[in-house]
Formats: sequence, C-alpha cells, structure tokens
Amino acid sequence: MRERSLNEDGIESTFAINHLGYFLLTNLLLDVLKQRATARIVNVASTAHKYGKIDIGGWVIGRDYSAFSAYANSKLANVLFTYELARRIEGTGVTANCLHPGAVGTNLFRGLPRVLQAVIALVTMGPERGARTSIYLAGSPEVEGVSGKYFAKRRPEKSSDESYDRDAARKLWEVSEELKQRVLSGRCPAAAPGHLLDHGVLAGPGRPDALGPAGGRRDE
Repeated sequence: MRERSLNEDGIESTFAINHLGYFLLTNLLLDVLKQRATARIVNVASTAHKYGKIDIGGWVIGRDYSAFSAYANSKLANVLFTYELARRIEGTGVTANCLHPGAVGTNLFRGLPRVLQAVIALVTMGPERGARTSIYLAGSPEVEGVSGKYFAKRRPEKSSDESYDRDAARKLWEVSEELKQRVLSGRCPAAAPGHLLDHGVLAGPGRPDALGPAGGRRDE
C-alpha cells in the first residue's frame, strides 16, 4: 500500500494481510491438517524478504512506514513464520515450506502510473508461470517429507540471514497469537498493539527486550 493505513483492529494493513492472514488461516486449519499424514502447508513469500529488517513492534503499527519496506518486512515475516511453524509441527507428518514465485505481473502494481505498469508488464511473468513453484511444493513427490525450506524456481535456496533468527521467529509467533486471540475474542481489538507494547511483548526502540535489527540467535 502506498500510504500507511491501519485496519479496523488497529494493525498496519500490509502486515495484517500478508502475515496475520497466513497465521490465522493456518492455525484454524492445523488440527484438521494433522489428521492427514501427508498434508503440506505452502506459504508464498518473496525474494523481497531479503530487504526486510526485524522490528516486530514496528511491523504491527507501521513505524517509519514506506510501501516497499512494509512489503519486504511482511515477506520476511512469512519466512520466519514458516520456519517456526515447521519446527512446531515436526513429527506430525505435516510439512511447511515457503517460496519466491518470481516476478509475477499481478494487481500488486495497480496503483502505479500506467506507463510504469506497461513497463513492468514487459519484464514480469504471467500468473500461470508464477504458480509453478507453489504447485510443485503442494503436489510433487520430490518434496515429500521436506519441511522448513525456502524455494525458488522449484529448488531450495538459502533465505536471508535475518530469516534464520529463531528468537525473532518465536517472538513473532507469540505476538501473532496474542493479536489473533484479541481480534477473535473482540476484546478491544483497536487497542491490541498498544496493549502488547505496554506488556513488553512487542519490540520497540529503547526496550531491553526489543528485537530490532540486531535480532537474537541465528541458526540455519
């Protein structure tokens, strides 16, 4: 989104759509998925995650907002979430992976001037081609049992250093779970980010528990 906006729950819209949507749907379906021994969870991330910076509190409220930074941070959240999810469901038979689909020409660019949209159309691929890695991860026997990986062009690749930060992934999960519970219960949802800041759950400048750019432990 070109301008910072908060949804009706007081959460920055790009983060809400691109990360919390994944988190909510996955957790609502997880018990059902565990009943199927070979279920697969596939999250569409982006190579843009490599430009994301860990500041979970900032992600939620849209601190120092720019459209590209918000998008990159939300895609970093997708990768962190996928890796943490894979760790949490290990041994259940359910797998979780994420991917970069490539430069796909979608409605993501609809807010740009028409001249720029025309240029972008020349250098991007169609949705059918962009879906190939998603379909591969969802159905190919070649990746049966593979979990906790980042893929591009149907091959596993190393994601950014920040995406392997286990402390940040755990903190993101805790924040997302708290936001999910508050929104679903209707407990003063618009105050949720402030509530979390007050209780030290979200990172923020000057807080000793902040997960800023330095992050925590990184493991591959």
